[in-house]
Amino acid sequence: KQRTLALWVAQNRLAEAQLASPWPALGLRDGSDQQAGSQFVWRETVSGTPNPAFRRIEIVVAESGAPAYALARLAGYLGQAAQR
Repeated sequence: KQRTLALWVAQNRLAEAQLASPWPALGLRDGSDQQAGSQFVWRETVSGTPNPAFRRIEIVVAESGAPAYALARLAGYLGQAAQR
């Protein structure tokens, strides 16, 4: 159950990053989120790719009581909207 909830947290973070304007800056950020009454902590790493119009994002989610033990890990890519 906790792994599923942690994955939902990661998927929500990825969706937020995909919708963010402007898109997320390169680097690390962390925070916390609640899902179905359970508290989780997350870490995001946004890095560049060979194509400057894309960025890679990796999200790691753990229970707040055991932040070193990853329950979910999700990686995805963000595309920058074309400039007009």
